[in-house]
Amino acid sequence: MAYTTILVKEKMKKALLTALIAIISLNSTAEETADTISLSEVTVQGRKATRQTIPVQTLRGEDLRRLNSNSVADALRYFAGVQVKDYGGVGGIKTINVRSMGTNHTGVVYDGVALGNAQNGQIDLGQFSLDNVEALSLHNGQRSALLQPARDFGSAATVYMRTRAPRFSEGETYHARGTVRFGSFDLINPSALVEVRLSPKVSASLSAEYLTSTGKYKFRYRRVNPAGEIAYDTTAVRQNGDINALRTELNLNGTTTTGDWRFKVYNYTSERGVPGAIVNNVWRRGERIGDNNTFAQGSYTHTAGRWSTLANAKYAFYRTHYVNNDDRQVKIDNLYRQRELYFSTANLFTITDKWWASASYDFQWNTMNADMTGFAKPDRFSNLVSAATALDLGRFRVQASGLMTFIHDNLRGQESPADKHVFTPAVYVSGQPLRAGWLNLRAFYKKSFRMPTFNDLYYADMGNSKLSPEHVTQYNLGAQLAFTPSRTVRAVNLNLDAYYNKVKDKIVAYPKGQQFRWTMLNLGVVDIRGIDATASVTINPVDVLELTFRGQYTYQKAIDITNPADNYYRHQIPYIPHHSGSAVLNAAWRGWGLNYSYMYVGERYNQQENIAYNYTQPWYTSDISISRDFRFGRVKARAMAEINNLLNQDYDVIINYPMPKRNYRFTITVEI
Repeated sequence: MAYTTILVKEKMKKALLTALIAIISLNSTAEETADTISLSEVTVQGRKATRQTIPVQTLRGEDLRRLNSNSVADALRYFAGVQVKDYGGVGGIKTINVRSMGTNHTGVVYDGVALGNAQNGQIDLGQFSLDNVEALSLHNGQRSALLQPARDFGSAATVYMRTRAPRFSEGETYHARGTVRFGSFDLINPSALVEVRLSPKVSASLSAEYLTSTGKYKFRYRRVNPAGEIAYDTTAVRQNGDINALRTELNLNGTTTTGDWRFKVYNYTSERGVPGAIVNNVWRRGERIGDNNTFAQGSYTHTAGRWSTLANAKYAFYRTHYVNNDDRQVKIDNLYRQRELYFSTANLFTITDKWWASASYDFQWNTMNADMTGFAKPDRFSNLVSAATALDLGRFRVQASGLMTFIHDNLRGQESPADKHVFTPAVYVSGQPLRAGWLNLRAFYKKSFRMPTFNDLYYADMGNSKLSPEHVTQYNLGAQLAFTPSRTVRAVNLNLDAYYNKVKDKIVAYPKGQQFRWTMLNLGVVDIRGIDATASVTINPVDVLELTFRGQYTYQKAIDITNPADNYYRHQIPYIPHHSGSAVLNAAWRGWGLNYSYMYVGERYNQQENIAYNYTQPWYTSDISISRDFRFGRVKARAMAEINNLLNQDYDVIINYPMPKRNYRFTITVEI
């Protein structure tokens, strides 16, 4: 997408075209086109194509570029119902928790194929840059599309990342883009993208990005004891937060007379320090992690009459080198290797113009090895079979699915645990009670299931082979209002969802001194009740000025109801705030852009007991950026300056992991 100001007429044309495509797609296939309907240009229409059977939040294109975000994890902070666990700094581990169900219940899909980590189940979203991401969406429950892998029906929530696809005008054969970003903590972050049209039906793109930073920033180390007295108050510099990382990605895209195909090779290599917790006046840690993550994946779609087929395949190899040279702890030097082989086929049949059905099968093999004495060396074989159907009743739509999961773990040289066979159903309903179409109501019920990870079960120092699998039951009731009040106020979109989740045998990981290792335990039963509210409005006071406001608020009550005899019975589970929210205001005028974002996370507790000693105070941050677009013939350029944590707030997302104070970033982008 060009880095130029988008005129009102152009956006209106794009909105009408997108809405038309969505309507045609809805009537001709079983796809709900959830990715399409979430476009801001479409949601203002208030027509049939804008219906969201399943709650979805989306950021794409210019909205993503305007945010003061460097990674996917940073951008996800602006979605309702999301808590981002951030351990500080550019290279700190960043994972997300959706509606308090835990990181492992959130699937992450990259260009149509799920990412995996059988070792600990947590995808470090800090490793994925926004530089080449075109769209980012969060689906609660599952995506509305019927033609999708069986695995996509299994997560309680799913993050979808879609990279930029080459688009060429008549006569164009290549595009090139270069970006350099530098800022506080000795940050240097260059990236490049080249897109080439190989033939009328085949294109290729190569993306590369390098990131380096010392990760050193000042922070205030202040703690108050339960009596309200200051226990300590000092200023120090964060140590061991340096990172050197290189990402390379090759994409091939093609079309056929009956479908399309995609092929991707991805590699991420990094060497970074693990900052560690600031406890007992220890400022420096000796932990380091080296990552080398590589995968190759392909996807093919084919349509013939009423039949549509989707096939995915993937091979991944993850290498993790963990070293701890801390003199105060036992020296550790461990190498972990993971392999994954994945194959999926999905088939969709259009029974009538209003009724569709699909069936999918996935096979996945995961294995893990480590250079440790007595390591279990587990293999996991997963077979997943799903069936789904959707019925369009005019102003109402019903969708149902069922997923059968078969899991077999094999431990070399040890007795293997019993196989798991679990069935998880889901039902979704949406409707427009008013003929005008500006109000949409939706509801869903879903069960999901996740096995404990290899670390949960088998890791010698922290694994717990007695862990029970987690089972989640979700209920959601929501409403969406989308309308256009006037030519000046072009887009108003309001969403409100109330939900109830019940997690049985919830597995929780706590840092155990060393960030790379965790203490695992089953909490038993967790009761989660919450409200997600989002609002967005786009205003054009004059043709050359566009104002956009986006806000979200989340209320959550996530309590442990396992045993009335426990001291923490009915207490809020760790790190879940009752109140959180964010607001983003953007102004675009004659090539200039101004973006302000505010984020708030309320009070939390860092342990199971909600007592004064475990209290973690609220935090808030303000970020601001200003940008300017330029054009020199075919060359487009953008310059951006950012100030993050504008008010210099001292805060911890995770206790004893201080976050950076005020910091700066400057970006220059040139595109041909």
